[in-house]
Formats: sequence, C-alpha cells, structure tokens
Amino acid sequence: MKAQPVLKNKLILLLGAICIMLLTGCITPSQQHKKYISRILADDGIKTEKQLYNFFMDAKPNADKDLVQRLAHYYVTEAKAEGINSDCAFVQMCLETGWLSFGNLVTIDMHNYCGLGAIDKDHPGEYFDTEQMGVRAHIQHLHAYATTSDIALKNKLIDNRYKYVLPRGKAPTIYGLAGTWAADKEYGIKLDKLLKQLETY
Repeated sequence: MKAQPVLKNKLILLLGAICIMLLTGCITPSQQHKKYISRILADDGIKTEKQLYNFFMDAKPNADKDLVQRLAHYYVTEAKAEGINSDCAFVQMCLETGWLSFGNLVTIDMHNYCGLGAIDKDHPGEYFDTEQMGVRAHIQHLHAYATTSDIALKNKLIDNRYKYVLPRGKAPTIYGLAGTWAADKEYGIKLDKLLKQLETY
C-alpha cells in the first residue's frame, strides 16, 4: 500500500524536473515563438507590420522610423491584396535598397523599392508618385514572377515592366529569383538568410 504514495512522489518530481528544464533554457523563448516563413512567393506572409518594423529597425537603428513603419504597413496590405508573401517582399526590399540606403542608380525619391528598370545611368529605374505606389509596383512585379497568367491582379496595373516577365510564374519561390530577377546566383540564398533572421521576430 506504500507503493502508491512513492510512485506519486516520483511523478511529481519528474514533472517538476521537466518544468525546470523548460524554464532554464532547454527551450528558449525565441525557439518557442519562432515560426517558419514560407519561401513560396504566392503564400501568405505571417509577420505583422510591427514585427517587420522591429526587424528592420534592429538591423538599422538610425533609419527613418516613420518611413519604415509606413512601408511595413504597405507591404502587408498590398501583398495581401494580390496574394503575395509580404515577408518575402519586405526582405527583398531590404536587400535591394541596402536597408533604404540606396546609393546606386535608384534614389529614395523614386519610391522604387526593388530596382525596377534600373539598368544603367541612362536607365536609372522606374519612378512612382508615392511610397504606396512604389510598394504596389514591387508586389505586382513579384506577382508576375510567382503566378501564372490565369491569375489576374486585383489592383490596377502600375508596374510598367509586368509584361516583360516571360514566362509568367517562372519563379514560384525566392530561389527562382536568382538569375532571373537578379543576375546574382546567390540572390535566393541572400533572401533566405534575411528570412531566417525575420523568423526570430
């Protein structure tokens, strides 16, 4: 009859040990909350505007906070409207603009966040009237790469280079953007690295 209390005490001790292991670092909070971000461009993004903002500001603390906040909002809303992965689009913006530093052919006043049409000094890239329209054009260009011709845009087409993406749907994942969107063969790997960082937010 004494075996039952002994067994009960052992179970309590075992459960207590498991709780201590969980609380003391065997599973860290970042691991508990880390969620995998899809690398498929036509998937849903999972990060909120606030998470995108925090990710950006941690990488570049001196950035224009209001601008980053607005862009995070536009990337989430514009991508959702077109069925494009906002997480992939946002990190691509970070890569393409050097965290909004620009410095090459494209300048900040162009509202061109993905290097659309930037070829040389005679062709510095597309200009857009507002930040939102610049984000919309980026999302639309990703739409051309990620989807087939039977999937139409929801918003009015403003990406002048949309028609040049042939065949449609040639890059369903970020990895397909290497050698197509960008000549850089490591382009997809660079985007993947940024997404791994974003997954911790």
